[in-house]
Parts: sequence; C-alpha cells; structure tokens
Amino acid sequence: MNPNPLFPNRAATLSLEGAEASLARPPRLGVSACLLGHPTRYDGGHRRHEFIAAFLASRLELVPVCPEMEAGLGAPRETMQLTGDPERPRLVTTETGLDRTEFMERWAQQRVLEIETKRLDGFILKSGSPSCGWQGVKVRLGSGEVVREGIGLFARALAQGLPHLPVIEETALDDPGAWEEFISRTGAGTAGHLGLKKQKGSIP
Repeated sequence: MNPNPLFPNRAATLSLEGAEASLARPPRLGVSACLLGHPTRYDGGHRRHEFIAAFLASRLELVPVCPEMEAGLGAPRETMQLTGDPERPRLVTTETGLDRTEFMERWAQQRVLEIETKRLDGFILKSGSPSCGWQGVKVRLGSGEVVREGIGLFARALAQGLPHLPVIEETALDDPGAWEEFISRTGAGTAGHLGLKKQKGSIP
C-alpha cells in the first residue's frame, strides 16, 4: 500500500550530499500537534497517538504543527468544515458560517515555506481534519449531502509546496506495510534498521 501514491520516491530526487546527510541522522518528521497530545483541538482536547507520542518521540526528531492554533484561532474555538466543490472546497465555521478559506490558505503557504527550511523527511497528518486531513475528508456539498472526497487546506498547501515530501496519516500507521514504505521513502533507511519496526495494532 502506498500512503502517498501521487508523489515519487523522495530519495530518488535527493542530491548525494543530501542523501548522505539524511542517512547520518534519524528522520525528522512533521506531525499534527494534536497527535502528540497537545491541547489544540477545537474543544481544547487532543488526539494523542501512543505510537507517535510515546515511541517515535523518544527516537526521532518530531516537529509539531497545528494550523488552527498557529494561525491564531485559539482553543476552544468554533468547529469548521469543508464545503462546496470537493476539488476546491471552502473552509467555513459550522455555526456562524464564517469563511476562513483565504485566511488559512495564506497562513498555510507561509508555513510550508518555513517548513521547507527545516528539511523535514516526512509528515504525519491527522486524518479527517479540514486542515490536516490528507484524503477522504468530509465535504458538505451545496445540496447538503456530505462526501468524503476532500483534502485539508494545510495538507493541500503541503502537497503543492513540497510535492516530494512523504506523507502518511496516523490511521495508516496500523498497517506495518504502509509504515515501512513511508519510512523507506524518507530516504533514511528501513524501519527495521532504524529500530522502528511496528507490529500491527501495537507499539513495538
């Protein structure tokens, strides 16, 4: 299973110097901050993922990112959803109907430029999020029907700005094959070689 089938293997595009630098250290991964237990969700809660927050955080360099908090929306905050055309949805608050699309897109484009300077090897995104979701995010159509055909606004900016960056959602981490492929595509070696072998449904 390829968690990011649209983009080629990043290792193939690295210069020899860049590849040697990547092999000299563990992967540096961006992570949706809520997965590390940061209280960044709309209700002030989190979605701590034990494999990421307990296991990976002790072995790799993780760079937390939360679009809503970093953009200044704070927590708690009104929930938001994607609406309209799944190919180019709007980001709208669910109660007051405030359109946050341009605001979030401007922030995301600038943040991706900053992320590029950190030389990340990959990114773990929160599934289902209207900002971070990588695939199958809910989009409310004009008819009121909800389809799972969207990509979060920050995730879209990440794909456009860093098209060769390996990306995976936390839901795919329960698939050892997807996890192994993701780590391999960072250009840092195999999960087993790095001591990051994952058994399905468990923390190694």
